[in-house]
Amino acid sequence: MPLGLFLLADLLNTYYLLPMTEKELPLVTLSETLDGALAQHYHDASPGIAVSVSQQGKTVYERCLGLANASTGKKIDTRSNFRMASVSKQFTAMAVALLERAGQLSFQSRLSDLLPELGLLGNQITVHHLLTHTSGLYDYEDAVDFARPDQVTDAEVLQIITAVSGTYFQPGSQFRYSNTGYVLLGLLIEKVAHKPFAEFLREQIFAPLGMSNTTLYSVTNPQHQIPNRALGYTRDEKGGFYLSDQSPCSATQGDGCIYTSLQEYQLWHKALFSADFLHLELLLNKSHAAVEQGKNWYYGMGWFFAKRKDESLELYHTGNSSGFSHLVVSIPAGEVLITAFSNIADNSHLLPGLLQTVLQETSFQLESNLVWQLPNLTR
Repeated sequence: MPLGLFLLADLLNTYYLLPMTEKELPLVTLSETLDGALAQHYHDASPGIAVSVSQQGKTVYERCLGLANASTGKKIDTRSNFRMASVSKQFTAMAVALLERAGQLSFQSRLSDLLPELGLLGNQITVHHLLTHTSGLYDYEDAVDFARPDQVTDAEVLQIITAVSGTYFQPGSQFRYSNTGYVLLGLLIEKVAHKPFAEFLREQIFAPLGMSNTTLYSVTNPQHQIPNRALGYTRDEKGGFYLSDQSPCSATQGDGCIYTSLQEYQLWHKALFSADFLHLELLLNKSHAAVEQGKNWYYGMGWFFAKRKDESLELYHTGNSSGFSHLVVSIPAGEVLITAFSNIADNSHLLPGLLQTVLQETSFQLESNLVWQLPNLTR
């Protein structure tokens, strides 16, 4: 055998003897398989999706398909700004952590000290309860007339909850996903920081991280422009799409109103595990709660997470709102990030379909089944 062929054969044999975790991702297979899977669900002339997969901090797959704005024909790209829905909660949680680091509040601070409008109810509930969905606060959405022409504000949510006595359960005793809790977090950030939530986010998070186009939607400031905005759509009974960009409950800020892009979300994710920022894993040690007792399921700092066999973490969150569906999955130990942002409401393709396809074609795997339960846990 010629020396060149012998060396090539030896190299290939060495590669295939490596354990899967040490191999490079099979990029051709991943690209072909994901391109094919996306082509079955998304088209250039309708709302679509932006997808990115990275490992060891390097992007191994990235694809954008469909329209950000069906009226103008503007296509989705890596700079398109999607309303993050509940993926916004990780930003709200980090804003609280910044105030905690500055000594302006504690995770154990009672709401009665921060939002006295809550009265006696605030004596039972702490910042930690809000962060971990263990407050037991009633869902403000149940008090909203969805036929109303205007949108609910964060201040109105506080009025709704103030008028209600009691909670679903004793605060701290169990997990129940709560948009109400994160709306209150946004309000207390404003109260403690003495500035609008949007301004605090811009000064303390977006600007330092170079997220120049990431912003917070404001129903009280209709002139506020969202750059590279992707509008949200819903599929009709015939398979077409209609505009459904907003709803009565889609303007509350603390629980789901951040707009960001695939490109800038990657800056955010990198910062979460940087010594130059507040390290997410250290914060999770300070504030987290069990999602279900006896299971390796937890929630903290705007993330669902589970512990892997080596005690490292895998983290995930979905975001579903009027016109939008999102999924983010992170395995920090391998610098793995799977991101899928779609401007299609109730897009069930993301979970389980898209995630299953990615996992089948890559060398990393999830060890917990928690991620598959997210549609039920977030209601």
